[in-house]
Amino acid sequence: MKEPTQKLIKRLKIVEGQVRGLQDMLEKGVYCIDVITQISAAKQALSGVEDALMESHLGSCAIEQIKKGKERKAIEEIIKVYRLKRK
Repeated sequence: MKEPTQKLIKRLKIVEGQVRGLQDMLEKGVYCIDVITQISAAKQALSGVEDALMESHLGSCAIEQIKKGKERKAIEEIIKVYRLKRK
């Protein structure tokens, strides 16, 4: 497995731990603002993983598609990623 992939998996495991922590917080009746703050942190962490994957895709996969003459496919995927990110 490539090092960047291992780093992303590590980051996702951290997010997984954050989500488990959120469940625990709710079960313990932790103050709502504290839970919301932790939810925001988990969302930011997940967004960071998403950003890294998109950068990797655009910097490698999309470029390879273009080099192989599959410009249309690359453009469609770039537009799809752009639209997903805007949601």
